[in-house]
Parts: sequence; C-alpha cells; structure tokens
Amino acid sequence: MRVAFTAFCLLFITAAQAQQTTPAKIDTVAARYGETITPAGLSKQLHIIAGPAMEGRETATPGQEKAAAYIISQFAAAGLAPGANGKWEQHYPLYEDSLLTSTITVQNNTFLYGRDFLSDLRSGRQQDISVNHVVYADMGIVSGERNDYNNLDVKGQVIIIREAVRKGLHRDKGGLEDKIRTAKEKGVAAILIISPSAGRFSALNQQKLRSTGLYWQKDTTVLPNVYFITPALASSIMGIDNSDSLLEDLDKGKKIPSRINTTIHIVFDKSATVLHPSNVLAYLEGTDKKEEIVFVTAHYDHLGKEDDKIFFGADDDGSGTSAVIEIATAFARAKKAGHGPRRSMVFMTVSGEEKGLLGSQYYTDHPIYPLSHTVTDLNIDMIGRIDPAHETDTNYLYIIGDNKLSSELRPINEKANDTYTHLKLDYKYNDPNDPEGFYYRSDHYMFAQHGIPIIFYFNGTHADYHAATDTVEKISYELLAKRARLVFYTAWDIANRERKLIVDRHEK
Repeated sequence: MRVAFTAFCLLFITAAQAQQTTPAKIDTVAARYGETITPAGLSKQLHIIAGPAMEGRETATPGQEKAAAYIISQFAAAGLAPGANGKWEQHYPLYEDSLLTSTITVQNNTFLYGRDFLSDLRSGRQQDISVNHVVYADMGIVSGERNDYNNLDVKGQVIIIREAVRKGLHRDKGGLEDKIRTAKEKGVAAILIISPSAGRFSALNQQKLRSTGLYWQKDTTVLPNVYFITPALASSIMGIDNSDSLLEDLDKGKKIPSRINTTIHIVFDKSATVLHPSNVLAYLEGTDKKEEIVFVTAHYDHLGKEDDKIFFGADDDGSGTSAVIEIATAFARAKKAGHGPRRSMVFMTVSGEEKGLLGSQYYTDHPIYPLSHTVTDLNIDMIGRIDPAHETDTNYLYIIGDNKLSSELRPINEKANDTYTHLKLDYKYNDPNDPEGFYYRSDHYMFAQHGIPIIFYFNGTHADYHAATDTVEKISYELLAKRARLVFYTAWDIANRERKLIVDRHEK
C-alpha cells in the first residue's frame, strides 16, 4: 500500500507540474496571421508616416491630410471597406480665432489689447461700440438681498464692475459666469471688469494671446463681450488720478457714481477660421456576431513643424498608426482566406489627439457605430521605444486601463501574451494614483467615458518625447512588431469568443 500510495503521489505531482508548465494552446490560424506583422512591414509604414513629407502631421494642416490619404491607401490595398458611412473619413469641425485688432479709447487716450486689457477670443463677438457714459455696477452681483443693479438702466450700455482683492470679500456671492449671465439678462452690451491680475498682461506671450489655437466646441450662446481691464484703464474711465490702490479703495467702500460721464469707444475685431480634419475608419465585417464591434485605434496626428524644424513623431504616434495598419492588414488577410472574425472590426486612426483628444471625443459624441454595440477599444499610443526604467530589460510593455471596466479583459490580454508574445506586462501606470495620469491622456479614455472596456498599450516616455528628435531610426522594430502582435492576438480573441465582454466594473 505504501508503494502504491507513493506512486500515486508521484503521479499527482508530475501531473500538477505538467499542468503548471504546459503553455496555453496556440491557435495556429491566429498565429499564421499574427506572424505577418513583421519588423520590416512596420518599418516600411513608419518611414512614410513619420517621414519629412508628412511635415509632422499636425491636425488641420496639409501634413495631416497627406497622412490621412496614405492611411486610406493602405486600408484600401488591404481590402478593407470604408468605415464612415461609406466613406473613409469622418470629418469634424475645428475652429481657430485670431485677433485682428482691439482697442479701448477713453476720451482721446487709446488703450491696447494685451497691455491694458484682455478678452476671451473664443467667446468674444465682433464689436464696435461708442457710448457717452459708462455704468458702474460695483461687483455685478445679484444674489439674495444684494442687487448691484438696483435702479440702474444698463440696457445697451457698457458697464464696469470689479473683482475683490481682499480675501473672502463677496467671493461666494457669484462667480464670473453668474455675473455675465445676469448682465446678459439685463441687456448689457459690454462688461469691463477691473482685474487685480491685469498688471501682468504685458508679460504674457503676445502672439499666443492673439490666437485661440484649435478648438471644436463652438459656443453659440450670445453673451456680452467681457474685457478684463487694468486699474489704470479703470482710473482713466472714472477720472481718478491714483490707480495703484483703486481696487483696495473700492473694497474699503470708496464711492463711485453709478453713471460715469465719459466717452468710450470699444473695438473688437477677429477672424474666425473653420477647419475640417478627419478620423480615418476602416471596416471589416464579422460573421455571426457582426453587430458587435471591436475597435483598434491610434492617433496619427503629431505636433507639426516650427519654421524648418519638423516634429516627426515616429514613436508618438507613428508607431501606433503603423501598428493599426499592419494589424488591420493581418485581419483582412485572414478574412480573405476564410478565417474572418465573428465580430466586426473597426480600425480607426484619429486626429486631434495632441490638441486634447478632439478627434476621439468627436467620434464618441457622434458615433458611426452604436456605442452600446462597441465591445472594446484597444488603443495603441507609443509602442516603438524603450523608456529609461527598462533600459536593461527591454522586453516589456505598459498596460493601462485593462481592468477598470471589465474583469474579463486583463485575463484575455495576459493569455494572449503568455501564449504568443511573452512580454513583461508592466502595470505601473494603471495605478489610480499614478501622478502622470496616463489613463486620461490618450484616445481610449473617450471610449471609457461611455463605459466601453479599453486597453491602452504604451512604452512610456523618453528623452525624445514631443521633441523633433523622435525619429524613425530610434525605433526598435523587433519590439514594435512583438507589441503590435500582442494587440492583434488580444483583438483576435475578443472578436471570436462566444460571449461579449462583460462590463462589471465602473472605474472611469
């Protein structure tokens, strides 16, 4: 019995060890197409995408348009279908306002924008107004028993109000938006706000003060123009000699007449440009679960150029864009051979990421495929380089966000890695307390905001991050290929599994 029992124990131990060391079963079909994602293929793509002809791919520039055209050509050559309602591109509006001129003239003294006053270029409307008096409305507050507009006729007038400088003084009685809204309701034409910060206007970058940069949410609310003015300009309007202590004196109760008789002429003239950059979408129809959609994304825009200096963006995010093209091509090859995915797939390269996730935000606000049918977004942003933390152990990849919305996503990704790619998966930046906040800094986050499980694949930052030296020769193409294959195998599993990913967590 002892011999039999010993033999049984040995057999049990041997079986347990075999179970622990036996790798997951390789899907030979998946492996066949995953292996078509090669260093050479990725290098060919990246040398074009991050080449000088693309001029840094800044959103809403000819370089970005050239990059979009090239990506479309690669999707089409692979046999994919246009993914934006029969078109390749989802265009979206972006706006850029530039100041032409703005002055405030009091009597015969002209005050200048950027030195004596500022205004918000986005919300400011064209204005050319002259009045023979200005209405002083103290702090412009209407709250509870306080009404700074009591007995004041302000319809069609220019009013002047102040900010408090003494700590706590009426600061809880109404924010700036409330004051502007109140002024609108009373028909005010323009608001002059005496600002304690206005003395620093002249130290700001004057060129940047005169352009909004790109933005996409155009505010169509008609509000009175708001001008933040220096105490010196306010003193000129009020006919007061000493401007240095004006705000402190007003805080202490200095009396100013509600009607200030002075001639004032305000000019605010700007140009408003409408631009139409695009997200590029390719579609691969699934078989029996084609109504469910798996997204694979990367942003193809970068920082453009300054004078003759090009910001090539090879790693950020030429690497991700090249990977999406090659992953899409691998799936298309599989479908042509009769091994198409059960779920449909969308391969989307977005613009506007460097401007604040604008392209992906526009997509999720204006989805082409129902968000309720979108199973996951696998987002690739920088996977071609090595960060300083892994210089001695380069076989790694940061994984971010994989367990925040679905308990099933991490096991799928880890199984794909254990079976095929054998990278060290680093979850450092998945920590909710990560001071870098990378989870919130790429396009996957727009999907996560809608409760769609995501993974963000990332190699970390390096000395060339957002520098003109982020170039193609610094990419590790073997590593880039291995990382891209991990995304492919994870997408393959999700696209072909029987059940849709569950959403059982809510850490957005």
